[in-house]
Amino acid sequence: MGNEKELELFFELSLDLLCIAGLDGYFKRLNPAFEKTLGYYPEELLAKPFLTFIHPEDKKSTLVEMEKLAIGNPSIHFENRYLCKNGEYKWLSWTAFPFLEEHLIYAVARDITEKKQLESQLFQAQRLESIGTLAGGISHDLNNILTPILSIAQLLPLRLINIDEHTQKILKILETNAKRGADLVQQILSFARGIEGKTTIILIHYLVQEIEQIIKGTFPKSIETIVDISPELWPVLADATQLHQVLMNLCINARDAMLEGGTLTISADNILIDENYAHMNLDAHVGSYVVVKVKDTGKGISPKQLDKIFDPFFTTKDRGKGTGLGLSTVMGIIKSHGGFINVDTKLGQGSTFTFYLPAVINYEAEPIEDKQLYQGQGELILVIDDELAICEVIKTSLEAHNYQVITAGDGVEALALYVEQQQDIQVVLVDMMMPVMDGTLTIRTLKKINPKIKIIPMTGLKTKELVNSITKDNVQTILSKPFTTEDLLYTLHQALGFNDINHQNRE
Repeated sequence: MGNEKELELFFELSLDLLCIAGLDGYFKRLNPAFEKTLGYYPEELLAKPFLTFIHPEDKKSTLVEMEKLAIGNPSIHFENRYLCKNGEYKWLSWTAFPFLEEHLIYAVARDITEKKQLESQLFQAQRLESIGTLAGGISHDLNNILTPILSIAQLLPLRLINIDEHTQKILKILETNAKRGADLVQQILSFARGIEGKTTIILIHYLVQEIEQIIKGTFPKSIETIVDISPELWPVLADATQLHQVLMNLCINARDAMLEGGTLTISADNILIDENYAHMNLDAHVGSYVVVKVKDTGKGISPKQLDKIFDPFFTTKDRGKGTGLGLSTVMGIIKSHGGFINVDTKLGQGSTFTFYLPAVINYEAEPIEDKQLYQGQGELILVIDDELAICEVIKTSLEAHNYQVITAGDGVEALALYVEQQQDIQVVLVDMMMPVMDGTLTIRTLKKINPKIKIIPMTGLKTKELVNSITKDNVQTILSKPFTTEDLLYTLHQALGFNDINHQNRE
């Protein structure tokens, strides 16, 4: 009798879900842990077949397991998702035993929802790491493709005589899109592998204008776009590509929240944050900010989801339609720029995402440096790259600006050329990713031949590891692919050690 009381007490107090079910598909008895875990009163679960509460995708596999017990299997172990009273599903891990004499099943279940979420996040993290590896692997090749496109787009106006306005416009479009392609590669790398971006003084209204053009060309016509930018908007110190990513992410989320159409409003203004406001927001500081708002008239976000929207891998979108990385990326970018972000939302009335960035006050635009002034004086340059197109376009560009050029397809060929002509070669341009002998080994070998040699590494994948490695070899300047003719001439100018006055005198 005492054993029965102890078993009863165990049944009632167990944190695991304990139940007795019939082969007819109904629960016969449940312990209190069911109510704590799923939210139902016992009579609600007892009144319907237990398959009623199982996720549609898991019903078939659950029936298969039940059939194993019916034909005499001593025990089974399986997992499925159960519908909670609040509408969510929880993962349960089951172990069940048959008691066929009375047509009953004894089962114990444990809530493994958190474990499943962690597994999912680990899978997403591993997938992201794979994406990062893939992005790094292909970025060099992509930038090798973009480098000659960009250079040729800049060379053609110099080669064509009496070029008409329409052709000039087409070549400018070609150049602009090659640069955008390079920015997109960098954007993928900065997210997937933590590659640092380049911060400059940014005028946000230009970014918003570009976003507006993209929206009008790609978003459904049922979405009206309104842009309201202060005419005296302060500049900010930021990475243009990353801010572009922030605005695009917020606008795409707004579009997805307005499947039946609506109004998307992008506004920006100046704001001075005082001590009172700063005390109410931990990320805010007293000072001048630029505030940008992206507002939609969509379905809004539920209070339950609102606390999680900036969490990695959390998404309010349907399965397969979102990675859960967009808003966490937005948050990371804004915080890395010294800013902060807020959201205001109501179900059925839309959402407004507002982000603040520290402003740069009393900014005066610096005169744009005309890098094309940096012409050569017949210096001999050795270009090393396994891509023939890269060698040819660099050779053509430099020869058009009064340099002499010899090329090599790998490090071994380059060493032979350098030993033969080292008295005449002024600078060596070397690609960092090559077969036979890579850039790092080529640089170190050249340094052994001539410790004072001037070398400019070229790379389509500028990682921290590469920068540290090159710095150890006393090489300071890196030319990131794809580069413009101006970038190439300016970098050579710096490597040759000219100052502006001396160089102009030589010209």
